[in-house]
Amino acid sequence: MIDKNTNLLIVSAHAADFVWRGGGTIAKYAKHGANVSLVILSYGARGESNDLWNIEGQTLENVKTHRQGEIEAAAKCLGVENIEIWDYQDYHMQINEDRMDRLVRKIREVRPHHILTHGPRDAFNPDHETVSKFVFDASVLSTSNGVRLEGTKTAKQASLFGFEPHQSEISDFKPEVIIDITETYEQKQAAMNCFKAQKHLIDYYGAKAQLRGNHARRCSGNNEYKFAEAFSRFFPYVGGEFN
Repeated sequence: MIDKNTNLLIVSAHAADFVWRGGGTIAKYAKHGANVSLVILSYGARGESNDLWNIEGQTLENVKTHRQGEIEAAAKCLGVENIEIWDYQDYHMQINEDRMDRLVRKIREVRPHHILTHGPRDAFNPDHETVSKFVFDASVLSTSNGVRLEGTKTAKQASLFGFEPHQSEISDFKPEVIIDITETYEQKQAAMNCFKAQKHLIDYYGAKAQLRGNHARRCSGNNEYKFAEAFSRFFPYVGGEFN
């Protein structure tokens, strides 16, 4: 059940990843009162802003400024207010001890029940795979009393879910969790339309939401599911009965 006691943390490698791959789910959590925190590790200025670099005389700072405007507009469409942009260099992104400590601190601060980030495999995008391991490792470290970070307390292990990668089959992606986003699909569509730097992806991810909606109907028998998003699991489901 999603409510005001639910804490959701999203860690996105680049500016728009959270919208293409999880925008409808994020909007759904925000709509139902969850505490949603969004960390964007980079603007995707080097690897995911090709349309902007086609402009003559373009500069890195101008690209970042443009992408920040897109991020803020998209987050507003999804109902997300708590945003941090860490401005790491992308393509390729590197993780060091300071960056690991920073994310451990963030996890301990948010104390998320669920974390959304990139899945372990993503063909043609090494940043996404780097971030997947980064988030997994930080989530585990955040639970250890031996990882002493002043001013923080250990967190419980959050459940981790991986975004569906762009090249699903090539990345060996399995849709282990499918979330109905019918009620928030229009918000996702509005958020996608904010990203003019990657406008070629808007139709692609609209079609993907319909495809996963079809799978949601087939797997559940609920014909009210029109649009959906798929995720992989980092950990198995644990409970006292099948769910």
